[in-house]
Amino acid sequence: MRAEALAIYKEDLAVNRALGRFGAELLAQSVTVLTHCNAGALATAGDYGTALGVVRAARDAGKKIAVFADETRPFLQGSRLTAWELQKDKIPVTVIADNMAATVLRSGRIDCVIVGTDRTAANGDVANKIGTYPLAVMARRHNVPFYVAAPLSSIDLDCATGDQIPIEERSGLELTEFKGKQVAPKGVATFNPAFDVTPHELVTAIITERGVAFPPYIESLKKLKEPA
Repeated sequence: MRAEALAIYKEDLAVNRALGRFGAELLAQSVTVLTHCNAGALATAGDYGTALGVVRAARDAGKKIAVFADETRPFLQGSRLTAWELQKDKIPVTVIADNMAATVLRSGRIDCVIVGTDRTAANGDVANKIGTYPLAVMARRHNVPFYVAAPLSSIDLDCATGDQIPIEERSGLELTEFKGKQVAPKGVATFNPAFDVTPHELVTAIITERGVAFPPYIESLKKLKEPA
């Protein structure tokens, strides 16, 4: 069991490093990235991550890179985890509230958006942490590239579109309480989906460990998933 666990660890780290290198090639020599939720070392094996793997690979390639991190309501993975990782790695990071993203994108400070994915459909629809979809809409509105870091293991060719991806709904207490303290009226109705689906037409490119997929994704993802 120990040997198998170490093998999985090494495989995942190699995947993330390869994905990171392909993603870094998309970035300019000096770049500011906006990200959402946590797709870093804390969400994967090793010390690299997927979306943050692209950031780390860019840094390792000698590029000047900075990150704006959405706080990612309601569980604050961006401000609690992503910001911690980047600060620990001495990569400049600025935390913003989710509802500030449009203003920051409009300001021209952001060169691209990079997010992770929990599951990606065959047509390129992307399921990720709630708030990813509006971020993609805003990126398109302001002509900012929207990249998805997706290990091939997260791409499901048997899932035709994002409409087939079930979305988890979590406890409303995540919305009505903070650290055990009531912040909304007791008994109020809540709706708390944990993920949303970003339509493929809003995705500029999908970065994998075998290369970068561009539209039409139904063809490019299938090609990348073919056995080597």
